[in-house]
Amino acid sequence: MVDPAVLAELGNLRTRMPELLGSVIATIDGMVVAHDAHGIEPDSLAALAAAHLALARRFAHAVDHGELRESVVQCDGGYITSYTAGPDAVLTLVTTGSANLGMVHLEARRSVRRLVPMLILERPAYPDIPVQSGLSVPLARRTPMATLPSSMRGRQTAG
Repeated sequence: MVDPAVLAELGNLRTRMPELLGSVIATIDGMVVAHDAHGIEPDSLAALAAAHLALARRFAHAVDHGELRESVVQCDGGYITSYTAGPDAVLTLVTTGSANLGMVHLEARRSVRRLVPMLILERPAYPDIPVQSGLSVPLARRTPMATLPSSMRGRQTAG
């Protein structure tokens, strides 16, 4: 069951940002924790956000810029922004093109600070990997196929 305070925070985020089309909190392996995503498929968004987070983290590490905090995707129709919410979760927002990106960041960062204490997710056991203080669990290696849109499942690349 989702903590009502988490859902309230997502609802408050929508109230503070009229340009917000939807929000999803997902685990780093692509599972929905909570959402306020009317008209947007939360399972698909969670899976894609987790995959995007993993790739963005690799970019940050490849250029030795430390831990990833947030990522922005600008599209013709608006923005998709993702914010790490502790070591185990990501908050993803979908906004219209008329959104003020500075305000989106400000409101999202404030929400993340409130959400992190509520999102203490149980870490899976990785017996072969020693846990070191301050490090998050290994990045997801695969996106759960059941959470992807049917149009994306079963695509094969030529090779």
